[in-house]
Amino acid sequence: MTLLKLGIPQLRRDSAEQPDSAGRPDVPGLLDRFGRTARDLRISVTEKCSLRCTYCMPEQGLPAIPREELLTPAEIGRLVGIGVHRLGVREVRLTGGEPLMRADLAEIVRLSAEAAPGIDLSMTSNGIGLDRRVGALVAAGLTRVNVSLDTVDRAHFAELTRRDRLPDVIAGIRAAHAAGLTPLKLNAVLMRETLPGAAELLAWALAEGCRLRFIEQMPLGADQNWARDHMVPASELLAVLSERFELTGIGRDDPSAPGEEWLVDGGPATVGVIASVTRSFCADCDRTRITAEGTVRSCLFGDNETDLRHLLRGGADDEEIARWWRGAMWAKQSGHGIDAETFSPPARSMGAIGG
Repeated sequence: MTLLKLGIPQLRRDSAEQPDSAGRPDVPGLLDRFGRTARDLRISVTEKCSLRCTYCMPEQGLPAIPREELLTPAEIGRLVGIGVHRLGVREVRLTGGEPLMRADLAEIVRLSAEAAPGIDLSMTSNGIGLDRRVGALVAAGLTRVNVSLDTVDRAHFAELTRRDRLPDVIAGIRAAHAAGLTPLKLNAVLMRETLPGAAELLAWALAEGCRLRFIEQMPLGADQNWARDHMVPASELLAVLSERFELTGIGRDDPSAPGEEWLVDGGPATVGVIASVTRSFCADCDRTRITAEGTVRSCLFGDNETDLRHLLRGGADDEEIARWWRGAMWAKQSGHGIDAETFSPPARSMGAIGG
């Protein structure tokens, strides 16, 4: 299957032509035209997922990527090493789809950790199967995990994800916590359907010792059914939570952090809100993304992608790969542009891009 059949724009593949980098200063790091420097690397390892969340994937799942087009564990480890040692990356997160769908995930973690000793190496997961594999992943070098959980109502969970797997997710969360993968963060996408249970989800997270972050729904679903007037803004969520909890705003610890934090009932526990739409943090974005097929994507909402896989497999040295990566990030757009009249969602959904 070709990349075009997956809905991916035509990629730059001619290594003789540098990506858009005219005017880029000759400095190290992943600098863009707006003065931002990317230090947070997200690498998708698969498009496959064990759930079918209505805001993310179609019921039948995404088109399968042929195995030979996926980055290998060694290739992922090499890109992590280039990112950290040549380009200033400070954090690495493995994403999907669902990373646990890869049988060789522990090897991916091991080679990534070996390529960048001491790096903050985390994973975003839905938690299904994590209880059986967390020991091997921690031994391989995984340091943290974020688990997606939108509701603790089993019937609602089954409706939202099209799978009755809430007990498996909870088992994964508890196993990760017991294995020392802390602080364990939970990510919940804000939707009209889940808003009535938001306070209950926060109470559950507090009882389990997890840090909950609510995320405004973005137009990144494969079904492309997002509508601004149906989206739940952060202000509405905070009003609902305030009916049960006393919330005290404490802002952001880091300007590039996507979430604002609130103390819950005086603390020390907190709840976060990532208001990606109504309180955009694009001006401080420090992320760079690599898809499961090995293309650099500078922005979730920018369809331009630069192919590194053909360089990895074509004998390019680390500096050439770093040069292409720098060029891709220099061309990063200023922001997602959701409020613009000309806005249109990206061709690829979140599940295909990687979170």
